[in-house]
Amino acid sequence: MLAVLSPGQGSQKPGFLTPWLELPGTEARLRWWSALAGVDLVHLGTEADAEEIKDTARTQPLLVAAALLAAEHLPMYDVAVVAGHSVGELGAAALGGVLTSESAITLAGVRGREMAAACALEPTSMAALLGGDADEVVAAIEAYGLYPANRNGTGQIVAAGAIDSLGKLAAEPPAKTRVITLQVAGAFHTPFMAPAERALAAVAGGISPTDPGKIVLSNLDGSAVNHGRELLQRLVRQVTAPVRWDLCMRTLADLGVTAVIELPPAGTLAGLVKRELKGTGAPEIVTLNTPADLPAARDLIARHGAAPSHEPAPQFRVAVSASAGTFEPAAGLAEGDTVRAGQVIGHVATRQGPVEVAAHEAGVLTEWLAHHDDPVAPGQPLARIGGHL
Repeated sequence: MLAVLSPGQGSQKPGFLTPWLELPGTEARLRWWSALAGVDLVHLGTEADAEEIKDTARTQPLLVAAALLAAEHLPMYDVAVVAGHSVGELGAAALGGVLTSESAITLAGVRGREMAAACALEPTSMAALLGGDADEVVAAIEAYGLYPANRNGTGQIVAAGAIDSLGKLAAEPPAKTRVITLQVAGAFHTPFMAPAERALAAVAGGISPTDPGKIVLSNLDGSAVNHGRELLQRLVRQVTAPVRWDLCMRTLADLGVTAVIELPPAGTLAGLVKRELKGTGAPEIVTLNTPADLPAARDLIARHGAAPSHEPAPQFRVAVSASAGTFEPAAGLAEGDTVRAGQVIGHVATRQGPVEVAAHEAGVLTEWLAHHDDPVAPGQPLARIGGHL
């Protein structure tokens, strides 16, 4: 199984889109998306310096555009899982079939402008805490009135909030922890971004998403989201909610992902995955930064993705768990039964109550992948539904 990852803010580099503009149609595509985003994506991706592309209002649509441009040159129909980090979630939502490319770019433009505006309201920032015990680090962050805005994996938690509070935390860090101040405009993924969340919600309310055609993971809790409307709501909420990339990587492991491609500007997420999912069974990784990397990415998909066929053959959809808990199949539903689109095929019992599991499309329940009272993790496959699609 192969996952494609879309990076977030901080991964951009001056001129990183220059080689992509040599491909036919790329510049025209970027100019169209520039009109939607309200920024000059061609200039930002080729001529702008590091300071200019550090601007949140410019960076966010630039990153989403870069991911979507590169993905257009991949056989994405053979990719099973997509995920993005922070604003990268908009790119992942488009690659997963929930949003159109135009909707993703437009939302990225609004998100970037409104988050930049929210940053100007109060003096806030972010700092990375490296090392230490995770529980102790989070407790220290909260003790200073700060927020754990990003949990990017073992030994890397990002604190966000008022600048003076960050200074106090840096002066007295938790045991065995190193604090690095980040050069960002404000406290992203915290309540300080509430005005931006409201503005993004107002625009997102006019979009009609579709249900995902792939497994799309959410930064909120690492779970696979089955419904387009829910994913869009999560994308809006993520503006003020912490990024749980650690849980997304845990779900990649639970799903049995054997290969990963990071879209441009690649490197950051690939590094996190390499550190977190190491040892036996570690996924093979390709960082896609220029068109010269496309052959390696295509080869990885050919070896780890779904095998394409020109002959009519049964195609399968996998119903997955959106939460951790125990699985209970629907009463009377057995392998070989026909299910309709939207039919509830079971539920996951969680501490907050039962979470329904529904079939995305009509077909035949060909195989239960989890059974009565089996413990399941977010994103874990529960049933295989087949049909001639």
